[in-house]
Amino acid sequence: MTAFTFLLALAGAAAFYVIFRRIAFLEDEVRRVESQLARFEQGGAVSSQVAPNEAAAPLDAAAPPRLEEPALPPAIPTEVAPKPTRPEPRVEPHISLESLIGGRLPIWIGGTALVLAGFFLVRYSIESGLLGPAMRTVLAALFGIALIAASEVARRLPATADDPRVAQALAGAGVASLYGTLYMAATLYHLIAPLPAFFAVLLVTAVAMALSLRHGPPTAAMALIGGFAAPLVAGFDAAGVGPLLVYLALFTAALFGLAIHRGWGWLALAASVVGFGWINFLIVMLAGKPADLSGVGAFTMLLAAGASAALPATGMHNRWLRVAPLAAGFLQLLALAPALDFDGLAWSFYLILAAAALFLSWRQSVYLPGALAALGFMLVLEGLALLQPERSATPVAAAIAALLFALPGHFLAARRSAWTALALGGTAGPLLVAHACASSLLSAPAWGLLELAATAACASLAWRLRVEEHDFALTGASALAGLLAALGLAQFFPDAWLAIPLTLVLVALAAWARIARVPMLFELPVLPFVAALLAAALPISALADLVFGSIAGDRLPYLRLPELGTLFRTLALPAAAVLLILFDPRQFGRARRFAGTAAILFGILLLYGLAKHLLAIATLPRFVDLGFIERAILTQACLATGWFLLRSGKLRSLGGVLLTLGLCRFVWFDCVVLNPVWVDQRVGPLPLLNAAVIHAGLTAFWLWTLVSKSPVRVAAAVLTLVAALAVVRQAAHGSLVTGPVGTAENGGYSAILLGIALFWLWRGIATTAHDLRIAGLALLTLVTLKVFLIDAAALDGILRILSFLALGVALIGIGWAYGRFVGQAQKVPAAEV
Repeated sequence: MTAFTFLLALAGAAAFYVIFRRIAFLEDEVRRVESQLARFEQGGAVSSQVAPNEAAAPLDAAAPPRLEEPALPPAIPTEVAPKPTRPEPRVEPHISLESLIGGRLPIWIGGTALVLAGFFLVRYSIESGLLGPAMRTVLAALFGIALIAASEVARRLPATADDPRVAQALAGAGVASLYGTLYMAATLYHLIAPLPAFFAVLLVTAVAMALSLRHGPPTAAMALIGGFAAPLVAGFDAAGVGPLLVYLALFTAALFGLAIHRGWGWLALAASVVGFGWINFLIVMLAGKPADLSGVGAFTMLLAAGASAALPATGMHNRWLRVAPLAAGFLQLLALAPALDFDGLAWSFYLILAAAALFLSWRQSVYLPGALAALGFMLVLEGLALLQPERSATPVAAAIAALLFALPGHFLAARRSAWTALALGGTAGPLLVAHACASSLLSAPAWGLLELAATAACASLAWRLRVEEHDFALTGASALAGLLAALGLAQFFPDAWLAIPLTLVLVALAAWARIARVPMLFELPVLPFVAALLAAALPISALADLVFGSIAGDRLPYLRLPELGTLFRTLALPAAAVLLILFDPRQFGRARRFAGTAAILFGILLLYGLAKHLLAIATLPRFVDLGFIERAILTQACLATGWFLLRSGKLRSLGGVLLTLGLCRFVWFDCVVLNPVWVDQRVGPLPLLNAAVIHAGLTAFWLWTLVSKSPVRVAAAVLTLVAALAVVRQAAHGSLVTGPVGTAENGGYSAILLGIALFWLWRGIATTAHDLRIAGLALLTLVTLKVFLIDAAALDGILRILSFLALGVALIGIGWAYGRFVGQAQKVPAAEV
């Protein structure tokens, strides 16, 4: 009852609209006749120009062309017999919301209502048991034929000839009804055998195409809606999924053919969208039925390939719309594969569609994004399939996919970089995914041989691309060849020796960059170096723990040291290779600073570990005996190497790093954290030739003889004072310099500092070194203050007298000598003036 009321309302709206349009038509005719009469009375000929709104209206094909008549001279009046004119076709009003709702939509809704009326009439007869299957089908067919006949009548009837949409709506409704009738006759009631039903579908499709050519796009749209909606009304699974998919495939193919013939890209696009909508609907409705879903996969493959070929044939030039059906098909098949248990049938659908994408890409490069999408989805599909317990078909399918993408990619790599990407992805992608997800398929040597074969393929491609100096494809091919080579070689070495294949690849990439002379290639050797550092993560973390423990003041850092063989096995080869390659200033490119810093750092840490193993200080008594000596040797090695590199002018950056490292070690460990003054450590029994004095003296020597810059000379002066204080401390305490400061030791500090001050003053005066004179004066001032404020309080009797006597004589002599020097220096400029 509700459906009947709805249809009655639609019919009333349509009737009202027809009456309204007839009145508007009569008003337009009256205005046109009045306009012609006014021109005729003025004596002028009918103008060849038409009103703007008339220019937009299409002329009737049967009306003869009207020629413009020349105007007659006004002096000779001539009566022109009126020619019988055929009424001009009615001009369509301007599209507005009012015309859309009141004029256009009712006709199309009415046509749709007629289609639904036919289907519901048949269903009503089924539910009521009024008619048999044969009679129902005949009535449905007659209903569709009647609608098509009505469309021809409406096209010729004077009352509706001026509005082609009435005929279009009727024809579309009739075509949709015939499609639904054939579906019922063949699949629901089995009144027609499959072969006759196939030819009947072809016949209806031919009728639909003919009517679309006659009535235009609206009829085609109605046929599209009715044809795709017919299975839903009749029950999509009433006769099984197979016949339904055959019907959808034939109907979609007919729409593609019509769209290509008329150049209607919208029709092909709409058919593709609705077709994929049917696919998703069937996937949801047929969940858990692999046998039925396999047919859906076949339909998906055909629809994606057909749509990608049909869209450009209709004149659509948008590259993304042309590729979209392929991408949608691949994504749909990827979603279907788990439901099909990743079997050979699922893989066959995907590979056939991938082959179609490659073929289209070979014909037109606009399809290359679709081929790249096919490769990406294929790798995802392979990974998911190999993670399943049962994967019998997947390895074979992966091998076929590798050949399918790699062979055309290698042959066509010179065309575009996208073909190079397909070649590289096809060569390495399936192999790497299989090795990562199912390494148990093959033995390690077998994987290694396959990966080395893939390395050769990528290397040959890189060799062919070497003339492209700024081509990213060359860099990608070289990097992928290095990755495959490292993986392949690693299969022939134990895991503990992974640094060997990575070092070989590092050296090979550096050599290839020197041969090709392409700037981007010089950055590639940093990749295997980083991989080697990641592979040595555990030894590096142990070294980091060692460094932080030492900085914190651990007296036995040897116990934190990782095994020496592990260190050299994982870090020595990569670090040494990088240091050798750094002699070529082009190597590593923008990563040169990182690679050099890391190699130097780990090289120093390796030497540090080796040096720690020489004395192997693992107990506190051994630390007391040898701790300071070991630390002094390591510090002096850094200082001496840095000093040599800076003096020779070679590797000045490395020299500066080593010198700074040595100074930091001296200040932090020997003067602060592990200072032998408050941490028991033997420095040696000899007064001047002990470790403390030699250590501080050599440190000062390296700085005094290095450069003449003021900050360096100030540091050298401070270190000289440290060495002098170490002489007094060792002389007072012996090998172990811990303990309180005695009176004699305190006086010794004053005496040796006074001697250094005098020496600096003498050298400053003799060499005219201003900084030495200032340092001598400053030190002299400090010594004087120390004697007056500290030493005098600790002395008494003859010692106090001798102390002040010696200090007074020294100060007077220094003042006299310094005054003469300053006076002579002031006379020289005056004499010159």
